[in-house]
Amino acid sequence: MLDLSEIFGPTIQGEGERIGKVSIFIRFSKCNFSCSGFGVEYNTPEGEKKQGCDTYYAVDKSFKKEWIKSSYEDIIKDVNQRCNKNLYDIVITGGEPLLLWNKKDFQEILKYFILKGHKVTIETNASIKIDFTYDYQKSILFSMSVKLSNSNEKYEKRINISALKKIIENTSSYLKFVLNEKNIQELEKEIQELTNVLPKTDIYLMPMGDSIKDLSLNDRSIIDLCIKHDYIYCDRTHIRVWGDKRGV
Repeated sequence: MLDLSEIFGPTIQGEGERIGKVSIFIRFSKCNFSCSGFGVEYNTPEGEKKQGCDTYYAVDKSFKKEWIKSSYEDIIKDVNQRCNKNLYDIVITGGEPLLLWNKKDFQEILKYFILKGHKVTIETNASIKIDFTYDYQKSILFSMSVKLSNSNEKYEKRINISALKKIIENTSSYLKFVLNEKNIQELEKEIQELTNVLPKTDIYLMPMGDSIKDLSLNDRSIIDLCIKHDYIYCDRTHIRVWGDKRGV
């Protein structure tokens, strides 16, 4: 059984290499980070005020009562009904889905949708080293949102070079960073230092924020940084359209 936060779609992928593609999202619960530095304010079910990432409800254990224990059969059935025989993209996200990598139920979901012909993306912070045992695993697209110092997570926890190299060398993958204008020079240096020791891969930069107002505070300076280094600018379409609304 797997801890599921939500399944939603069909909608569009709002960011990264597959932006704009019609997608079904499977969001699993639990994460090895809290990312308080991202500054999204929320209240726990008990009324405590906290800050974290924009998917705090899948990360913070205060929301555990909202998580659903699900079998891989139930998840596949739900997604198939939403796809209605279409080969939509399947996006596995969280939380941190690689916490589930070694679970049989998790692998059954990946194998089923890959062999059926769907494009499967795993959205991950890429801090957990995994092994690629089966051929189908190598056809997964890994969207690696590596956390920088603006996450407030410790360097030795958020940066795992061997885990990153393993994913890059075995799959189609790309790096994706969320930046804010406030400390952009420091973040620019971090990205350069990291990518200098990794195999060449595409680098996407995105503005931090959970509202149009917040995105607009950061987008211009991030576009300038992309032009400077030949990175790929990626907006966050889902936030532009739906703000912080869940399940769209």
